Amino acid sequence: MLPQDPNILLSYVNTKLRDEYDSLDALCDGLDADPSELTEKLSTVGYAYDLDANQFRPI
Repeated sequence: MLPQDPNILLSYVNTKLRDEYDSLDALCDGLDADPSELTEKLSTVGYAYDLDANQFRPI
């Protein structure tokens, strides 16, 4: 289960992307999460997925 607080979610997801998954799609497959919902939730705190860095960064 993913954290519900967007700020905690950001930290959790970026850690998982750094340590365990090589892409957002792989992370979402592994955690059974919807990439659109995840991206939208993190955009509410000013972050977007950066494909080259494989992490969420400030917009």
